Parts: sequence; C-alpha cells; structure tokens
Amino acid sequence: MNKEKHVVVIYPHPDDESFGAAGTITKYRQQGVPVTYLCGTLGEMGRNMGSPTFANRETLPEIRKEELRKACENLDVELRMLGYRDKTVEFEDRQEVAAHLRDILEEIKPSLVITHYPDHAVHPDHNALGAAAIEAVRLMKPEERPKVWAQAITNNYLEELGTPEVSNDVTDVFDEKMEAILAHKSQASGVIGKFRENPDLETDLKEEAKRRLGKEQFYIWNFSE
Repeated sequence: MNKEKHVVVIYPHPDDESFGAAGTITKYRQQGVPVTYLCGTLGEMGRNMGSPTFANRETLPEIRKEELRKACENLDVELRMLGYRDKTVEFEDRQEVAAHLRDILEEIKPSLVITHYPDHAVHPDHNALGAAAIEAVRLMKPEERPKVWAQAITNNYLEELGTPEVSNDVTDVFDEKMEAILAHKSQASGVIGKFRENPDLETDLKEEAKRRLGKEQFYIWNFSE
C-alpha cells in the first residue's frame, strides 16, 4: 500500500467501515496516514437489535451512534456524521448530496476516497451514497481530485466488473478489524452468527471470519470515461 496524504472513507451505515475497510484503515493508520470516516446515517432502520435482543426501534439510533464512536475510536479515525436518514439515501437529491460531500472533500483535501461501487453494493443506501461520493469527486477540479477506490459486494461483481485492481490482504491486522466489528455489538452478533450456519465449518469462528473478511478489494474509479 502506497502512503497517502489523507484517506476519506464514505459509507452510509455504522459498521460498513468495519466490515468493509477496517483492515485497510488500520494499515494506513499504522503508516501515520490520517483517516476520516464520513458516515451517512445512523443505521436506525436496521433489523438487528442484538443477540440476545437489547435494543428496540426507539433506542437503536443512539445505540448505533455509540457503537460507531467506539469503532472509530478503536480504529483511531476521525468521525463525521452526515445526518441522512437510514434507508432513504436513494431518495435524496443526488446532486445535493454530491455537493455536500464535495464541500467536505475540498476542505479535507484527501488523496484517496474509499466508497461503495454504485449498482454493485447490494443495499440501496450503499449504491446511492457511493454514486454521490463518486459524483462529488467528479465535481472537483481534475487537478485536485483524489483517487477513488470503489468496493463492490454483489454476488456477480467479478463476472460483470472483472478483477479488482486493489486487493489488500488484511489478515495480519485482523485482530484490529475484529475489534472494530465487535464494537458494533447490535449488528455484529447477527452477521458473525451467520458464519455458524455453514454446515462445512470446521475451523473456529475467528478463522472463518478471517477467511471471509481477510481480503479487502476495491476498483479504481476511472474519471476519464
């Protein structure tokens, strides 16, 4: 990984940063590179309420906010909350969101932005904020644009997009990644618990998590098209 000046991560939900890019974030922080997380929403409409349940629809927003703060503290990154509502990002005016993000990026002046790959990120919020983030960079002066790494997570992204240009093996910092994931207690138990449903699982849960989450891959967005 080349050393960057400043990395900005743009995802819509608390825990997206931990599941999607915590290893890459950790490696940059180990290099002394500042990292800022622009989190779109509080994930207040999420279905997971902990296992066993400890949250409800009224308490979940504040719980997820505190979990996010803890994860960002563990990762040693600056957190900025964008204030959008969960499961409605796709209905926001795309150009207004892009302008909002552009203003922040022009303030921070990062050399790299990490976000979701539009139409290959499964959740409508992922697709919408990823598209807005890429548009935000496109709106910047070409000489001031950071690189954009876009993360695809659909089942068919390899067939449709080819092999990602960036593939970061983060198994050497997987303890740090798991610590960030587990900070999102209300969500992590449900997601990690699904690994137990694998009937062929012969390794322990941490090793299965490492197998599934130990490589973080991104496409380099081409703004010349």
